[in-house]
Amino acid sequence: MGSVFFAVVLFAAVLGTSFLSGIFGMAGGLILMGILLALLPVASAMALHAITQMASNGWRAVLWRQYIHWPVFLWTTVGALIALGGFALIQWVPSTATAYVVLGLVPFLVRPLPADKAPNILKPGMPVLCGIIVQGLQLTCGVSGPTLDIFYVRSGLDRRVIVATKAATQVVGHAIKLGYFTLLTFSAVRVELELWLYGMAIVTAITGTTLARRVLEAMSDKTFMVWSQRIIMTLGAAYLGWGIWLHAAA
Repeated sequence: MGSVFFAVVLFAAVLGTSFLSGIFGMAGGLILMGILLALLPVASAMALHAITQMASNGWRAVLWRQYIHWPVFLWTTVGALIALGGFALIQWVPSTATAYVVLGLVPFLVRPLPADKAPNILKPGMPVLCGIIVQGLQLTCGVSGPTLDIFYVRSGLDRRVIVATKAATQVVGHAIKLGYFTLLTFSAVRVELELWLYGMAIVTAITGTTLARRVLEAMSDKTFMVWSQRIIMTLGAAYLGWGIWLHAAA
């Protein structure tokens, strides 16, 4: 694949997906992971995805830092580290087809449950459980936005608190993913890109996130929740179908 072509695709994908994530705090990473899996080996896609998402989520966390729910963030991080310990023991890297299937299944598996049974990030013990589950998904399919969201959707928190806290949480999650796929698994991360392309991806992710701020400010909490669900379910169906097709063709 030519570096110029890859640069154009990467620029468009990162700008669009970071803008989308800047509004909903999710979905963008799911789309970007799907694009990278189509272009790169799994370990390489995971590493490049982690770098761009750390930039996007990191800048989003800075922009909305006054809204971060710090107790939730800290306990979710504890759960993420527990998950890392488990994966470090087995050092598993999924196939591209498996990654797509998991990407597609996640939105349907975390479909909102009845109010009395739905996960709520504010309940005792839930942040740690959330961290374990979403980090496990990060290390399996590269993203965990839909699952992370289900812990917040019934919390009653303001949309800005949700976006800010999830952004801070995702920075940690993607940092752990980057370390896992480049160090702990000793995977050959073969991303044939010049260093300036990494820099471009980071700057583009920050730009898309910044542009999204005004849209989120103007959006109501109700609109935010409705469109979040619509986007995630549509993406889930598309990735599930593609993953099944890849398995059948193998």
